[in-house]
Amino acid sequence: MWKKWTRRAAILLAAAFLLNIAFYLVYPDVSRLKRERPVKTAFMAYREGQWQKAGLQRRIRQEWVPLSRISPYAVKAVIIAEDDKFWSHEGFDFGAIQKAIEKDLQKRRFKAGGSTISQQLVKNLYLTPAKNPVRKLKEAVLTWRLERNLSKRRIIELYLNVAEWGEGIFGIEAAARHYFGKGADALTAREAAALAVVLPGPLRYHPVAGGRYVESRTEAVYRIMVRRGIVIPEYEQLLDEPPGNGTPPQSTGDATNPGAAGAPGGDEKK
Repeated sequence: MWKKWTRRAAILLAAAFLLNIAFYLVYPDVSRLKRERPVKTAFMAYREGQWQKAGLQRRIRQEWVPLSRISPYAVKAVIIAEDDKFWSHEGFDFGAIQKAIEKDLQKRRFKAGGSTISQQLVKNLYLTPAKNPVRKLKEAVLTWRLERNLSKRRIIELYLNVAEWGEGIFGIEAAARHYFGKGADALTAREAAALAVVLPGPLRYHPVAGGRYVESRTEAVYRIMVRRGIVIPEYEQLLDEPPGNGTPPQSTGDATNPGAAGAPGGDEKK
């Protein structure tokens, strides 16, 4: 008798679990993101809940900007630091996922890193930061739907506008103004690299006074940008010089346009 009831209970639990996951096959309507800006993400609401429980009077700082008003350096730096195969994968970097799983097995824990920008966007928009298999399954379903409904340009635009960059700071415009006193369109290559490398731990790391770790990671991302022709150091040096110190050499498309090396609007394959 007990075996019979136990079997039935197991079947009911399995059915409830599958229904819970299947729900995300149809909801929310991710296609609306083609034309709509998310007002408040699930992650923002989660942070507000934390502040309320702690009795802290804080508010979300965010200012939406279109991709055309974000420095191409920032776009490229974030992709290099967070998801270097962004333009070519379909939402999942299986090589990175395999490495993350192997690391989890070695350390006997479930952290499940290796998330792409598309997966991180889904987590920010709809889910919680909880690290468990159920949440990861929901994330996978929503990521699959997101990639089939939105262009890569729209995905990176959304991500840069909702990503967390510090206590109450969301989106690259708010981050650029808070840390560097300028808009996202005016970020230099090194500033963009510094913002990119703190994304995995925005409450732990600081892009300006982040210490040796942030400095070394920033330099690494910057050097990759130089190797790929995204940054021309000599041209950057001329831009930093005060007016009247000489005439800049005749420019080429690659030198004056940081987007020429694969930023949005050019070849999206890296």
